[in-house]
This record gives sequence, C-alpha cells and structure tokens, in this order.
Amino acid sequence: MKKAVLAFAAVMLVGASPPAGAQNAAERAVEAAKQFAGITLNVTWEAGLQANDPLNFSGPMWEELTGIKINVVEIPISELFTKTLAEHRAGTGAFDLLNVVPAWMPDLAEAGALEPLDAFIDKYGYREDLQDIAPVYRDNQMAYQGTIYGLPDDGDVLIMYYRKDLFGDPARQAAFKERFGYDLAPPDTWAQFKDISQYFTENPPHEGFYGSAMIRSPGLIHYYFQERFRVEGGEFFDADTMKAQINSDIGVGVIEGWIAEHEFMPPGASAWGPIEVLNAWLAGDLAIMGWWPPPGRWSAGYGDFEILSFVPESKVAGKVGYALPPGGAPELAAGFSLAVSSGSKNKEAAYLFAQWLNSPEISLQRVQLPYALRDPFRISQYESEEYQNLWPDAKEYLETLRAAAETGLLDLSIRNTFAYEEALTRAITAAFGGEDPQKALDRAAEEWDKITERVGLEDQKRAYADWISKPNAYPN
Repeated sequence: MKKAVLAFAAVMLVGASPPAGAQNAAERAVEAAKQFAGITLNVTWEAGLQANDPLNFSGPMWEELTGIKINVVEIPISELFTKTLAEHRAGTGAFDLLNVVPAWMPDLAEAGALEPLDAFIDKYGYREDLQDIAPVYRDNQMAYQGTIYGLPDDGDVLIMYYRKDLFGDPARQAAFKERFGYDLAPPDTWAQFKDISQYFTENPPHEGFYGSAMIRSPGLIHYYFQERFRVEGGEFFDADTMKAQINSDIGVGVIEGWIAEHEFMPPGASAWGPIEVLNAWLAGDLAIMGWWPPPGRWSAGYGDFEILSFVPESKVAGKVGYALPPGGAPELAAGFSLAVSSGSKNKEAAYLFAQWLNSPEISLQRVQLPYALRDPFRISQYESEEYQNLWPDAKEYLETLRAAAETGLLDLSIRNTFAYEEALTRAITAAFGGEDPQKALDRAAEEWDKITERVGLEDQKRAYADWISKPNAYPN
C-alpha cells in the first residue's frame, strides 16, 4: 500500500515545482517557509481517508521543499471541534494548523481560537489567488464578521448520481411516461424523486434492485433536512425574534416526504449511513442516490489503491450520470477550511503551509488524489483538462460540481451550531421511529429556543444576521 501511494506522489511531484523565477502562490510560500526549516508543524486532520493527503503526499512534499516536518494529528470528525476548542482553552499551543468545518467558525472565532489571516494573505500576495476559489466557498466559508479566518479547501457538496443507462433506455422511458405522465430524467422536484424511486423499485432490472437510497443516519441527516427545508421555502429562524421555524408545515412536510420515500428504498434504508448507500450504489443495486463528490471518481473505477480496499469494485463504471438534487440548490454539507491556531508558536509557518496546500498549483494535485477525500473547489480545477481526462465522464462530473458551486447552500453556521443540529437529529430519528413528525419537530423547536436563550438572544441574532447576509444562506 505504502509503496503504491509513494509512487503516485512521486509522479505528481514532477509537476509540483514551478519553473525558476516563477512567482506563483506555491513558490512564494515555499521560499518564505525555508527560514523556518527544522521546525515541526502539528496539523489537525480528519482521521481516515482525509489524512492520507498530508501523511502520504503533501506532508512529505512540503518537508522536502522547505525542511519543515509535518506531524499529522488525526482526529475523528465527531471530536474535531471539541478537541480544537479544548486545546485552545487549555492554552497548550499543541496545534499549529487546523482543519475547521466552516459551520464551526463562528464559535471558534468568538472563542479566540483562530488567528486572523488577512495580514498574512496580504504579506504573501495571496488575495488575488482567492478569486479562483468558487464563489460559494469563497464567499461563505472564509470569513466571520468581515475577518478572514480560513482558506476554503474542500468542495464538499451533496449531488445526485443516477444510472444513465437505465434512464436512457427507450422502453423504460416510454413505460415511465405512460405511468407518471412526464419524461424520465433526473428529478427537478422531490415528488419526481419519489416517482422515480417507485418506478424502478416496481420495475427492477434485477433482483435486489431498488429505486433509490439516501443517507439517513444520525450525525448527517441534519444536512439533508437543511437542504430540503430551504429549497421548499423554509427559514430556520424568525430573523427579528430568533424563534425557531423548523416545525412549520414545510419542516413537517420534509420528514413526511422522507417517510413516504422509504417505501421504495432497500429494507432498513431509513437508518443507512454513507457506507451502506455507497456499497449499494457501486454494486449496481440503485437507480439514483445522493452523496458527496467522491463516488464520481470511485464509480468510474478511478483510484485502484490498497487504501481504498474498503470500497467495493464498481459495477456501474460508464453508466453514471451526475445531477443537482431537486430544487437545484445542494447542501455544502461540511467541507473544510484551513485555519491557523491562535495559540500556535509557529503561526507564520503554519499559514505558509496552508497557502501552499491551498494554492492553485498544489490544490489541483491534491483534489486528484484517488485515495483522499478533498474535492474540487477552484474554478481552475473545474476547467482543468488534466482532471477532465481522468475518466471518460470526468468533464460532465466537473461541470456538475461547478454548477453546484454556484447554487450550493451554506450549512447553518451560528453560535453553538452543534446543539441545534443534535436537537434536530433527535426529532428526525423519533419521527422515523413512529412519532408524529409535527410533535417531534415541535419539541425540537422548543429546544432550539432554549439554546438561543443560553447563547444569548442578541449574540445569536448578530451571528444569524451575519450568516444570512452571505449569498448562499438561502436559495436565491
């Protein structure tokens, strides 16, 4: 495994060094960082596949170029926020560079855990390069209260994957139109999604085939609620009073729609997480599903590394189409920004590593790594001929991601966002277990109001006002 990864890194490294005299963002960072040769930067990263990037590719490359060693501190995503905040409060200075989910930025910035980056950005001439970052990430995941605290570094967004071979079959097209009265195509509405799920479940190409599956597990389901709730016209709070609005008819309708869709999904799918959905998709047992960008690569068979041994062999290569979800405004669903710890003793070196990682020159290589999970987030990455040629349909894939980067919805990002998400998740889980959706959401709304009171009405109102001022807080 290690040998294969290092071989891939060596191939990518050939194009990593800019020509002599070049003055791009990556070279400026390298040249400036050489003055810190010999130090070690402690970098937090999500444990698992994400960490293979700094462990096996960018970390070793940076050390070779600058003499700065990278120590990767792997932390499960469920603990990344709490450990970041705990370390800051303890004042240990244990972390230098941080991976921060943008939804956490208000809490971490207010706590003083993040170092403002504007001065570093201007010192090293990086502001112009930020314009290449797709607007949905640049305008929504970089700043809090007008100050830049993070460099958007991961194009996470929930898109749809569908079996274009089945959707394009003339016999199925005719049968579907006769049954439902409109053309078989990627759904524009969630009502159409249910129709498609029903049709393929009732008319499967083989035994064990179902119309759809979507991630429904606790810890992630709140992202899907945030997307569908807003696409249907919902707003999380009354902006004047900060009273929760999730228990509106729109919110109840979202959960009732999910429950109806479960009838046309595999048994037990109402509790499925990412791996179960991915496995069923790659096995060729679903007509349509929603996930983050990596299945676009894995479905095509790109990335034959031992590190990916947990990913089943794709049976759908060459048969996959890509689309935005119904409503055309997909949830960004987490993602990562690179931030500098305010307690770091090596802030400038940490920033320079972040600039180098995030630069157009290096980030293009990182988002092509088959064994890591960073996804395209720069305009130049969507337009890259190199990336477009990785597999036959890669250009269509990148075009879909680019469209998503124009209309994608920012995750709710206010004070104590975790607590709101947990309360919402408990309500959804209860409704899936048989509780009346209205009753479950009424209880969640009461919890939201209490959380707002604990945070402080005026403080939360200010944070929410900052959030809704961003272009992609609600659909345009």
